[in-house]
Amino acid sequence: MLVLRDVIFGDRRYFRALLTGSIEGIASNILSDRLKRLIDAGLLTRGTAARGQRARFSLTEAGIQTLPVIYALGNWGLDWRPGSAELRIRQQLMRDEGPAFVEELMDELRVRHLGAPPKPHDGPGPFERLDAAYAAAERERAD
Repeated sequence: MLVLRDVIFGDRRYFRALLTGSIEGIASNILSDRLKRLIDAGLLTRGTAARGQRARFSLTEAGIQTLPVIYALGNWGLDWRPGSAELRIRQQLMRDEGPAFVEELMDELRVRHLGAPPKPHDGPGPFERLDAAYAAAERERAD
């Protein structure tokens, strides 16, 4: 779930980005194993890389469909577990905006990972709203 979280919300699609960008930290052999398992389970695909290039991982539709599960677990975590400010900010925004926001995120993930055409929406997109929530929290912490 943590690797999926980092692919979904961190847009980490390369091995090195997943390895160095995880909040919890993960050993390279464990990450490699988890990526293989996610591919075998049909949640991720591994793009073919030309010689000297890095392979890019993409969510499948099944992987995108895990977002409501991650959302539900995050809501439980807001109520019952401590967590990092970054994760709590994201989850609180998702909770405040509700299931329609989760659907918007899933649509945006389809654009990014599956090449689907973008759906029009008024105002900033879901990832822009998440970024704005992070920035506002950072400004609050700095004050």
